[in-house]
Amino acid sequence: MPTTDDATALPDDRSSSAAPAADDAAVAVTGGVPPERRRRLVRGLFALTTVVLVVDQLTKVWAVAALEPRERTPLLGDLLGLQLVRNPGAALSIATGMTWVLTVVAVAVVVVIVRTARRIGSPGWALALGLLLGGALGNLVDRMLREPGPFRGHVIDFLAYGRLFVGNVADIAIVVAAVLVVWLTARGVHVDGTRDARTGGDEPAPASQASAADDGGAA
Repeated sequence: MPTTDDATALPDDRSSSAAPAADDAAVAVTGGVPPERRRRLVRGLFALTTVVLVVDQLTKVWAVAALEPRERTPLLGDLLGLQLVRNPGAALSIATGMTWVLTVVAVAVVVVIVRTARRIGSPGWALALGLLLGGALGNLVDRMLREPGPFRGHVIDFLAYGRLFVGNVADIAIVVAAVLVVWLTARGVHVDGTRDARTGGDEPAPASQASAADDGGAA
């Protein structure tokens, strides 16, 4: 038969064994992004991707129908104009003889972004990756579907920036995305919504920091 001391010890054992589980649960909640918020960010990312892709393709269809090849139409004098160019290479006409390589790189970028989207926890990164994915897909569609054939298709460019280069809407999205990525990285913001301790801010803190803050408040 259990003694009085044994009986009183049982509740203590149960409470002590339950404490680590409760602490682990608290760490899991405070250290991550709520699932519903993550789903909203993912939906926003792909919605932005769709908008960029549709606008890019519609403007390219218009450019092919309305503009004459190599003939420049000024919009802001010599600073900005409309000029139809079928570009087999990258920006600034780089790698014009390596169209298939650029296509493979674009496919790889799309795959990486789609896989990364599952971990998205930062609105800034959702914006950056949505723009980047939309821009990459916009030019990838050209390389896959336009002449002279799949993986070798020429990208439609029509926005002439001075005498420097000719681009399109997809290129604008990619450049803006690159600027955002640099800015977020400089601020220490990670894709999952956490950020480096030295930067501070409104993004969710890593689990270890959140747990330490809770312990300090309880003390």
